[in-house]
Amino acid sequence: MRAVVDVNVLISAVLSGGGPPAEVLRRGRDGEFELIVSELLIAELIRALAYPKLRKYIPATQASAFVGWIREHGTLTEDPADRPTVRSPDPDDDYLIALAIGGRAFLVTGDRHLLGLEGDLPILTPADFLRELHTRG
Repeated sequence: MRAVVDVNVLISAVLSGGGPPAEVLRRGRDGEFELIVSELLIAELIRALAYPKLRKYIPATQASAFVGWIREHGTLTEDPADRPTVRSPDPDDDYLIALAIGGRAFLVTGDRHLLGLEGDLPILTPADFLRELHTRG
């Protein structure tokens, strides 16, 4: 099984070592699914981790180590050149959809705009993705 994990879930995981987002990353680390990443996703993660409101909780050294961890544990995939046939109400999220479609992967997110597309794509919350892993395990 493969999954693209949205930056909002990645940040939630680093902010709190408990809860579904952190458990998703632990399961990826343990090889229960393949974590699909791309340069656009990593760039978005770096940008988000640099926001002043997050710097209060995630110092630069921890942010850098986390990005390194994502690179180490993820499978780096090329960002799709084409826009996806299914689009998000937020065009900035279309690359995530294209990445999930191109990688034949689940999209794991907490973003309401993306979750609203779940009938068209395999898009799950972190908790629902964990249930999916359990069902297939």
